[in-house]
Amino acid sequence: MTERQFDDALACCRELFAKKLHDYGAAWRVLRPASLTDQIFIKAQRIRSLQTKGQSQVGEGILPEFIGIVNYGLIGLIQLELPMTESADITAGQALEMYDRKAAMARELMLAKNHDYDEAWRSMRVSSYVDLILMKILRTRQIEDLHGATLVSEGIDANYLDMVNYSVFGIIKLTETGDNAV
Repeated sequence: MTERQFDDALACCRELFAKKLHDYGAAWRVLRPASLTDQIFIKAQRIRSLQTKGQSQVGEGILPEFIGIVNYGLIGLIQLELPMTESADITAGQALEMYDRKAAMARELMLAKNHDYDEAWRSMRVSSYVDLILMKILRTRQIEDLHGATLVSEGIDANYLDMVNYSVFGIIKLTETGDNAV
């Protein structure tokens, strides 16, 4: 069940990614990983704000923000792999292939952790996913400030993967309950 739900959630994210790729090309290629970390922060902070305030003034609920975190997290993983550029230097086909490869990595990590933790995520609150994402962002910012020179910690890529997976869990939970509101 989890695998199918995870795949469905990722398919929804990929569909939006592909549509934006059509409209904008790979303009995101100019973003440095730190800028993507900040973009994910904005999305996670908005979810927390909506959960706290209980209302949205721009008419979008929490679900689109989780989708945004998934997509920015996968873009972040792509950016870590490619050299910096000042142009949209890859085709839509190349971008989708890399997106699919990074999404498969997130899926494999979820399956391994899901095995070890016995689907503990199902007993968690959606607000906890947001808090964990915010914590991962703070960790990622610290690693970025240290220019990757950590002593015992996982790298930026591991944090992006966790943010993607917590967001997919949020999408699954919200989809199960039909709750896209605040």
